[in-house]
Amino acid sequence: MTSFILSPDEWLTRETHFAAFATGPLLDFWRQRQEGEFSGVGGVPIRFVRFSSSRHQRVVVISPGRIESYVKYPEVAYDLFHCGYDVMILDHRGQGRSGRLLADPHRGHVVNFADYVEDFSRFYQQEVAPLGYRQRVALAHSMGGAILAQFLARQPQAFDAAALCAPMFGIILPMPGWMASRILNWAEKHPGIRDYYAVGTGQWRPLPYVVNMLTHSRERYRRAVRYYADYPELQLGGPTYHWVRESILAGQQAIAGAAQITTPLLLLQASEDRVVDNRSHRAFCQALSDAGHPCEGEKPRVINGARHEILFERDAMRAEALNAILRFFAQHLGGNPTADNSIRG
Repeated sequence: MTSFILSPDEWLTRETHFAAFATGPLLDFWRQRQEGEFSGVGGVPIRFVRFSSSRHQRVVVISPGRIESYVKYPEVAYDLFHCGYDVMILDHRGQGRSGRLLADPHRGHVVNFADYVEDFSRFYQQEVAPLGYRQRVALAHSMGGAILAQFLARQPQAFDAAALCAPMFGIILPMPGWMASRILNWAEKHPGIRDYYAVGTGQWRPLPYVVNMLTHSRERYRRAVRYYADYPELQLGGPTYHWVRESILAGQQAIAGAAQITTPLLLLQASEDRVVDNRSHRAFCQALSDAGHPCEGEKPRVINGARHEILFERDAMRAEALNAILRFFAQHLGGNPTADNSIRG
């Protein structure tokens, strides 16, 4: 597989011909993927994908968000690949093409949030490091950001730089925090409830674009929903009470462990996020600053107007985010941002 330089307006005009792009160049790119599997904690099979070129000497490792699969990420991989990076993406346990943990495969569940982190560590040690890339960077979204942050607190030298998009360091809940804590702690003592869908959630079902809280991009949203509809094995519904409890604690742990992270970090924040609590991003960045190694700009880089899924937003917001990420990576890989094939818009 070979890479080429994208035209300057490619990212800013893609939605106008999205169907042609998705069924043409993007489909051709997807067909050249290499898929693999390794054994995660407790023997759970963890699936991953790799896009590679003999011309590339650097790799970006992607840690997706909750319910996501690498099957959703071809466009992101396509753009990064054609900017000179090999791309590797794993499906976290309990979702995507990796092993599910409960009899009902639609329940989003994890026994210990630390299992996600250990899986990612095994992925890095067994599948990424042995490939011998000269330069390694990481990109994470939402839940994947909480996983990556905890990994970096353990192994800050694993990557030359990392970008976190709307990382899940705090969750927006439908009730006051004290009330949620009481309910979650009570559910924890009742296994039948603990491992059941959290209140207000259930099995996966396709929601119309007009009620989605994730992106303003009709084309990208519809494509993602169509993938889940066409491949039922990818479908994941609401989280269990236990997952919510584990994830709230994980966000707190990520902030508490920020002082251990010396990896250069860029944190992108969606101004219209209704999934993660943006206040937690400020707390995380403050913890980094207090430890003497602040994130880029010493605060979150806000993508104005964006909803939670920044990498799947409308062209202008998505291009702004990708350009910021590529410039940041180039800055820490010794490259020239404009010579690094980033799209200026």
